[in-house]
Amino acid sequence: MTVEGALRGAAPHLLLDSLRTSLAQQYAATSADLLLVDYGCTTLRPVEPVQAPAGMPHTPVDAGPAGRVFRTQQPYLFRDVGPTATVYLPVTVRGDRFGVLVVVLPADRSSPVTTASLARVAETLGHALRVADRHTDLYRRTRRTHALSVAGEMQWDTLPGRASSGPAFDLHAHWEPAYTSGGHLLDWSATERDLVIVVADGAGPGTPAALASTLALMALRNARRAGLDLVTQASLTDQALYGQYHGRHPLSALLLRIDLATGEAEVVDAGSPALWRLRRGATERIHLDRQLPLGMFEDTVYAPQRLRLLRGDRLVFVARGASEPTTAERHEAPDGPVARALAAVRRRKGADVPRAVVRALRGTPRGASDAVLVLCLDWRGHRAGTPGEGRHGGLAPTAPTSP
Repeated sequence: MTVEGALRGAAPHLLLDSLRTSLAQQYAATSADLLLVDYGCTTLRPVEPVQAPAGMPHTPVDAGPAGRVFRTQQPYLFRDVGPTATVYLPVTVRGDRFGVLVVVLPADRSSPVTTASLARVAETLGHALRVADRHTDLYRRTRRTHALSVAGEMQWDTLPGRASSGPAFDLHAHWEPAYTSGGHLLDWSATERDLVIVVADGAGPGTPAALASTLALMALRNARRAGLDLVTQASLTDQALYGQYHGRHPLSALLLRIDLATGEAEVVDAGSPALWRLRRGATERIHLDRQLPLGMFEDTVYAPQRLRLLRGDRLVFVARGASEPTTAERHEAPDGPVARALAAVRRRKGADVPRAVVRALRGTPRGASDAVLVLCLDWRGHRAGTPGEGRHGGLAPTAPTSP
C-alpha cells in the first residue's frame, strides 16, 4: 500500500503511526515526527509520542532547520557525517501552514529525488490532518502552549484558518491575542469566478464579543451560500445583529468581492477596518466612503463601491477595534503606526507580513493586550498585465455605484 493510501485508511488519531509504518517500509525511515505550529505562531510542537531517539523539543518558528522550513516552505535535507540523514518537510494545505514533518533516513537512501517524494507525502499528510481535525482533539491539543479561553475556542472553530491560495491570489492572516481574543471576524471563499473576503474589527473582548462575531459570521455565510450579492449579504447580517442586540454590538466590517478574471472588485465599507495598498514600493491607505457599522441601526441601506486590482498589488487589511492609542501614537497621525509597520515589511513575503505587522502594532511579542487582526492579499491575477500598469501594479478606486 502507498503512503497516501495508508493515510487515507488510518484512524484520525493514528495518522502518525500509520505514516511511520509506511515510511519505514518504503524509505527505510528510522523515525518520523510531526511538529505543529501553535496558535500564537511562535513554536513548533511535536505530536506525542515522539519517535526520534534523541527526542523532539519544541522549536521556535524563527530558529533551527524546522523553523527555516516552516518559514521558507522549502524542504531541507541535512546530511551529517554519521549513517543517517534528516529531511525537514513543510506540511501545508493551499497555503495554510500546519507545521513540519521530520524524517530520519539512512544516509545512502537520501537524495533530492527522495526529498521530492517525501514532500508529496507531507502535502498528503496536511490534507489528512485537515480531515482528522473534525474527529479528534489530538492535533488541537498539541498546538496549545496554554489553555484557550472560551471566546478563543469559539473564534478558532469559526474562522477559516490563517491562509489560502489560488492561481490568482495568496491570502495570509494573523491575529493576537491568539488564545483569548474571540472578537475577530474573518472569512473568505473562492470559486472559479470570484473571491469574497470579509474582515471586521473585534466587537470587544471575551465571550459576548465572540457570540456577536459568530452570529455575524454565520449570517454572512448563510447569505453568501444562498447566492446573494455583497450588498444583500451586508444587509441581512445587519438585520441579524440588530434583531439580536438592538444596536448594542455593532460590527465595523469590510466586505470585498473580486472578479478573478478581471481584478474588478466590489466593496461594501460598513464602518470598516483600514485597507492599505502596496504599489511600486509605496504604501498608501485606500480611503473609502464609510457607511454605518453592521447592526447599529435597523434596516440600514448599504451601497457598493468599485475598486480595480492590477497584477502585483498587495492589499493589507488592518482591524484594530476601538483601542485607545498609546502615548507615542497620540503625537502623530492616526495612520502613523500602521504606515510605519507596513513600510518596514514591504519587501517581505506575504506569509510573513501579517505576523510582523501585528507584532509591530502591539509593541512587542508580549506587549499590549489590544486585539489586532491583519490580512494580506497578494494579487497575481490570471491575465497578462495591461500596458502602463507597472511592474507592481496598483489599485484604482472608481466612483461609488448605486445599490
